[in-house]
Amino acid sequence: MTMEQQSCRSAWMHMSAASKGQQVRNFVQLLDMSDYLVETELFPREVLEAYSAFNMEKEITAEHAQYVNEQRGGSQGDYREGMARKVANVVDCLVRYPQSKRAVITVCNEPMPDHSDDTNAKCLRELHLYLDEENKLSGTVFFRAQAAFLFPKNIHLVGSIMSEIARQLPQQPALGSLFYLATVLVADRS
Repeated sequence: MTMEQQSCRSAWMHMSAASKGQQVRNFVQLLDMSDYLVETELFPREVLEAYSAFNMEKEITAEHAQYVNEQRGGSQGDYREGMARKVANVVDCLVRYPQSKRAVITVCNEPMPDHSDDTNAKCLRELHLYLDEENKLSGTVFFRAQAAFLFPKNIHLVGSIMSEIARQLPQQPALGSLFYLATVLVADRS
C-alpha cells in the first residue's frame, strides 16, 4: 500500500473532517513523526506534556491533577500500567536485535477486555517499532477507536514514547514515519 506521508497537524485536520457526522471504519494514515505536537484549545502544550509524562510513569508535578478530566479522556486515557518497563523492553530489543520485529508495546489492562467497561478496553492497543532503511525510528500504531478531538493527546503520547526510545538507543535515531490505524474513527466520544 502506498500512501502519502503527512504532518500530524494535517492528519488531525483530515481525520476531523472525515469523521464529522459519521464514523469511519479502518481509518489509516501515514504520519511524519518529526513533529508530533498538535496543540488545540483543549490540549495546549503543557497539557499534552503532562498527559504524556503521566502515561510514561515519569515524575508528575502537583499541577497535573488540574489537567485530568473527563472532557480530555478521563480514565480511558490512562496507559501507565508497566509503561516504563515496556519502553525498556523495546530499547533492549532494538539494541540487541536492530532488525527485530518484536519491539512492541501492548496496552491491555486485562487478558480479555470487558466490553462493558471502558477502563479495560483502552483505545490505544499496540505500538510496533523498528529502525527503518534510513535508520530512523518508525512504527505502526493500532487504535481500537479514535475520537478525532482526542488525537492531539494520543499522538503526543505515541511521539513521546518514540522519542524516549530513540533517546535511549546508542545511535539516537531521528523519528521517522508512523503507520496509523484506527478501527473506528469518530468526531467525539458521544
